[in-house]
Amino acid sequence: MFKIGLFTFGGGYAMIPLLENEFVNKKGYLNNDEFMDMLAIAESTPGPVAINAATYIGYKVAKIWGAIACTIGVTIPSFVIIFVISLFFNQFLAIEWVAKAFAGVQVGVIFLIASAGIKMLIQIPKTPFNVIVAAATFACMTTFSIFAVNFSAIFYILISAVAGLTIYLIGYLHKKHKGKKQ
Repeated sequence: MFKIGLFTFGGGYAMIPLLENEFVNKKGYLNNDEFMDMLAIAESTPGPVAINAATYIGYKVAKIWGAIACTIGVTIPSFVIIFVISLFFNQFLAIEWVAKAFAGVQVGVIFLIASAGIKMLIQIPKTPFNVIVAAATFACMTTFSIFAVNFSAIFYILISAVAGLTIYLIGYLHKKHKGKKQ
């Protein structure tokens, strides 16, 4: 976690491909399904996604001490770097090559976030419900962005969760009703 916290720019979403590479592909602590579940949990709980994911992975590997170590490991490097930069921020950005480097980092961060989203989209099961929710969310996000409507990402998550629970309950009640007929 320390390495990921030290070398990742752009926040929690930019860490997702690195987390997957390290803990699914290299170390095998999680499989793809567990990783997708972990992202859903990390995104829907309060706090930054990277810290929530680190805590989850740490707990899965080494229980409470692993959760503590991973949470500290992912936060301390970023905290120290940001603290040092904040001391000299205006002077730091006045250096032309630093400003250009930050512009390049922004492009890289956009790519990391987009690649994580595309990879997740590819990996989710292509059920009618998932396709409809993904398409509706994409359409709403695009439309709201074009018309500059302020709509929090939290609402997309909550609406999708309610839709998922509704579909589950309908299926559950249908099975229960079907069982009574027999």
